[in-house]
Formats: sequence, C-alpha cells, structure tokens
Amino acid sequence: MKANQAARYAAAAKAKKEAAAKAAKAEALAKAPPPRANGTHWTYEGELGPANWGRINADWAKCGAGNRQSPIDIRDGMKVDLEQIGFDYHPSAFTVTDNSHTVQVQVGGGNYLNIGNTMYELQQFHFHRPSEERINGKGFEMVVHLVHKSADGKLAVLALLLERGKPQPVIQTVWNNLPLEKGDTSVPAIVLDPNDLLPQRREYFTYMGSLTTPPCTEGVLWLVMKEPVQASPSQMALFSRLYPFNARPVQAASGRMIKESN
Repeated sequence: MKANQAARYAAAAKAKKEAAAKAAKAEALAKAPPPRANGTHWTYEGELGPANWGRINADWAKCGAGNRQSPIDIRDGMKVDLEQIGFDYHPSAFTVTDNSHTVQVQVGGGNYLNIGNTMYELQQFHFHRPSEERINGKGFEMVVHLVHKSADGKLAVLALLLERGKPQPVIQTVWNNLPLEKGDTSVPAIVLDPNDLLPQRREYFTYMGSLTTPPCTEGVLWLVMKEPVQASPSQMALFSRLYPFNARPVQAASGRMIKESN
C-alpha cells in the first residue's frame, strides 16, 4: 500500500515538474521576438493564400498593409476624355512557362505601350481564372495581364477581360506550346504578335494599384480595356484544367480615383 502511495506521489511530482517546465517554455516563447518571415511559397487558397501573403515574407508586407492594392471592383469611374493608348507591338519571339501559379509568356524586346508621355516595354503576359478585376460588380471568366516596364522601372499593366466566343489566335499559339511539366519553359521556333490580343475598341479604365501577386508592389498604373476579348469555350476549358482558380480577391478601393473613357 505504501509503495503504491509513493508511486502516486512520484508520478504527481513528475507531472507537476513537466507542467512547470512547459509553462516556462511557453512564457519564454511569448517574450521572444517573432522570427522574421522569409517564406517564398504562396498559393491562392488555404494557409498560404491571399489573406496571409503579407505574413509569409517581410518583403511582402504591402500585401496585407497596403492601401493601393489590386485588383478592385471598378465602379463610379470619372468619365473624361482620356488620351488614347499608343501601341507599338510587333511579331516577336516568345517563351512559355508554367510557373505553378499561371501560364506566363515572356515576349522579346521592342514592344511598347505609350501613355502619359511614357513608354512602357512589354515584359510578359499571363492569365488568371476567373478575372481578378470586376466592372461594376461583374466578373469575367478569365483575364490576360500584359505587364510593361518603363526605362526608369515604373510598371503598367494592361488588363484584357476574356469572354466566351470565337477562338483567340494568340491564346491558341500559347496553348499549342505549353511545356509538359510545371516549372518548365518551352522555346518555340515561331513568333506571336501581341497586337492580335487587343480588342477593336480601345476605351479603357485607369487607376493606380499594385501587382496582384507577392510582393504586391504598389505604384502600378492599371489600364483595363472596356471591350472584352473573345476566347473559345475549349480554350477556356484547357486553362481551367491547369488552373481552376488563380485569382486574388478584390481589394478595397480606399477612395482611389478611377477614370474611364467617354
């Protein structure tokens, strides 16, 4: 009997000691500074999704704390006589990369967009499903983002909303040259002409925003074409097999000025 009682006392003392050690460790962790976030992996859903991008990496803080973030629901635009966007696009060499977030097309040099007396050179274009931007609350099945950079490093993104209709030749060229594995790049021995992506009508919305993927850099000029571009149902379906969902949610407009062509 005494042996059993002694064993119980010893077990209780051990449990008490372990609990005290656990509490001390928790207190020490609470007092310690949080580790600097430096992750590089992000997703569109779950723990590493958009709501947490700003916490994954300290350099991505704008994703959570910025006040000029994209995309937005484009509404209440000021109708004014906006200058026409000047396009100086040419048939160009290209590569196609499946980068695990989207299909991205790098375009050869010499393709420019001219707006506000600034020339922006086309760097690449890529796809999102569904469209990230909304127009007066309306979303579209997909969007193409053409990313441009000026000589002094400023960014301008041209957004082309996609709706179902006839096949789109540039998109078909890209699909024909998809790499077989994620992370790979194909280097076709042909050219594509970015002009063939553009809609006939050139009216647009414009506002200042950010990149829609980490690091969510702000100070990006957004140009969203009013007229959607058509792509065939089968072209849409092909992308949806690769990326059923790769769109950042709409961000707060935060009183930003939005202009639109008359």
